Amino acid sequence: MTEEEFNGFFAANFTDVWGFARRRTDSGSDADDVTAETFAVAWRRRTQIPSVDGRLWLFGVARNVLANHRRATQRRLNLHLRLATVQGEPVAYQPDGLVWEALAELSEDDRELLLMRAWDGLSVLDIATVLDITAANVSSRLYRARARLLRELERRDSPDSEQVRTESRGKGSDR
Repeated sequence: MTEEEFNGFFAANFTDVWGFARRRTDSGSDADDVTAETFAVAWRRRTQIPSVDGRLWLFGVARNVLANHRRATQRRLNLHLRLATVQGEPVAYQPDGLVWEALAELSEDDRELLLMRAWDGLSVLDIATVLDITAANVSSRLYRARARLLRELERRDSPDSEQVRTESRGKGSDR
């Protein structure tokens, strides 16, 4: 890929990659960093960019860059918590909103699948390309992830309903 072709590739995909990164980071500046690193990797590996599905290949690169970003962020957070614990009690992180709380309870893989589908609007086939797995595998994993999210949302939405179910089972066993 020539420099001119790469410039066109960059212009065509920048907004999508930045949006992909922004929805997975805490700030716009983090998304800027992830996007810049993604395109730096793409530039270094420009001969390996597939002519078909180059955008999806780029999402795969961004996903790996995000994983590195998360690990670095976690290391900084761990250091901060260690320092804060020396001086006092650390402050617990509370995610905002029912959906975020439910998503936080899911595995990283489940969250990633659901977010790629809902936020990024990727099709099952696109997700399969990004993750380098079969579309059937993506469909199956998405189905199970949605079911787990729904169970978690129901559990959080009506905590009394779980208690009622438990009590009704207990009453039946007393007879």
